[in-house]
Amino acid sequence: MTREPIAPSPASELSPDGDAGQFSQLWADSLAQVLGQIATAPLPVKTLAEMPAEVPAPDANDIQMIVVAAGSLRGEMSLRIPKVSGLGMARLFLGEPQDAAAEFQPDHGQALEELLRQVAGHVATAVKPRWGEVQFQVQTAPAPSWAAGASGWWGSTGATPCPVWVEWKLSAALHTALVAAAQPKVDAPVEAPGLTDSRVPPIGAAGLGNLDLLMDVALEVTLRFGQRSLLLREILELGAGSVVELDRKIGEPADLLLDGRIVARGEVVVVDGKYGLRVLEVVTPAIGVLRGEA
Repeated sequence: MTREPIAPSPASELSPDGDAGQFSQLWADSLAQVLGQIATAPLPVKTLAEMPAEVPAPDANDIQMIVVAAGSLRGEMSLRIPKVSGLGMARLFLGEPQDAAAEFQPDHGQALEELLRQVAGHVATAVKPRWGEVQFQVQTAPAPSWAAGASGWWGSTGATPCPVWVEWKLSAALHTALVAAAQPKVDAPVEAPGLTDSRVPPIGAAGLGNLDLLMDVALEVTLRFGQRSLLLREILELGAGSVVELDRKIGEPADLLLDGRIVARGEVVVVDGKYGLRVLEVVTPAIGVLRGEA
């Protein structure tokens, strides 16, 4: 199945801020550490705000990966790896000689996934002091449909056994969670008997605290009428007039999703000629999604 080339994100709009930049640097440092151990020589990797000039233009041969974060951080990070870089890192991981003209085989894809899983393990340890316990799952996946909240590149520097180029994008939910989880906690003030300090604002009954600082952050939500798993052959057989049966009956509530997680359910309505959702139920963990809670 042919994939359309993915254009790189405009660095001027999505360059990583403080929290996203620190999160990215932890991944770059961990990638350098794992690759250096495999190569038995230093292989420095740094965070870049925009695509390096020597990176080939995006095309359908690029490798796409998704990193799913769970725990104190929730959301997704997409990774786009140019074929020449993915092939080089995979062959290094497998102990094969470097050959940029070689074909990218299935075992190279498996090796690249395992390499990034090892990197994710290092990152999970490195993020604890700032963001707490986080679990990362790495898998090959199509390019995401969500808009990025921050993006950038990891690139190798100096003489290296293979070029290391990775474009990363954070989902809006993960970007928001990075900012929210990194905020310092406000402890309840200690008061002398009979005295109060009106200068200390109380935290609301909902316990949102510093979430108020993020109320103007734009997040994309998705309305899901139903879903269905299809075999690859069934997808290739789709054409004009094909009908795909979903798992939901007419009249059953539709789902409202934020970064792939259900936050509300309701009935579909039409408002001024446009689809809408009348919310019937708000899922209890919805606020936890924004706060990065389990």
